[in-house]
Amino acid sequence: MKKRANTSEVECPFCGQCEELYVDLGGGEEQSYVEDCSLCCRPRIVHVERGEAPGEVSVWLERAQ
Repeated sequence: MKKRANTSEVECPFCGQCEELYVDLGGGEEQSYVEDCSLCCRPRIVHVERGEAPGEVSVWLERAQ
């Protein structure tokens, strides 16, 4: 099975910086992981879910403790 990738533009919940995140679609239909902001370096939880169309994803961030 080939892994597919996608990108999604998100806004950091700490500093408001917009950036493009790489999403590995081979990681499953629903994913959650912690990743630091590339600007303010604070941890945020990245949530990924499959979208309506094939290959589409929904991505949102929340503050990690």
